[in-house]
Amino acid sequence: MTGAMAGEQQDVVLALGSNLGDRLANLQLGTDVLAAAGVCAVAASGIFETAPAGGPEQGDYLNAVLLAVTGLTAARVLAACATAEAAAGRVRTVRWGPRTLDADIILYGDLISDDPVLTLPHPRAGERSFVLAPWLEVQPGAILPGRGPVAELLAVLGPEGLRRRPDLVLRLPDDDPVRLT
Repeated sequence: MTGAMAGEQQDVVLALGSNLGDRLANLQLGTDVLAAAGVCAVAASGIFETAPAGGPEQGDYLNAVLLAVTGLTAARVLAACATAEAAAGRVRTVRWGPRTLDADIILYGDLISDDPVLTLPHPRAGERSFVLAPWLEVQPGAILPGRGPVAELLAVLGPEGLRRRPDLVLRLPDDDPVRLT
């Protein structure tokens, strides 16, 4: 692993998704559990509804991206993501199957890692419009290291299958609802 040092404040980009149960409540629970663990969201994208990408037949997802800051190591942020998923009742039985909550680290500072437990940047982020569109919304100048500007990556993929849900809002912990338009 190279890049960001543990202990200092790091910028983190996280992707959240849910397609089981109360999907919005699951995204909110994930945001709240991450904050309680020390991964504090400073901005949240809008909510996007998307068809599942791969896996068995399943319902549509709600997806969002959080920009956060943390003093935790990347490994501890990954553990916080697992805690958030568990709090939402996620059970891993089928790869790419339906889930109450999926919480992925897209970027952790400038850390580059090819560790199979935590590969950073997220190895498939540049291929997922349901990550790129909300990320671009919350950080218009975002760059995915090794891949390029998020806007260009999204332009190649196109917006097909993405539906912005302006009626749904994630609330940042200890804050009023945030709407980024």
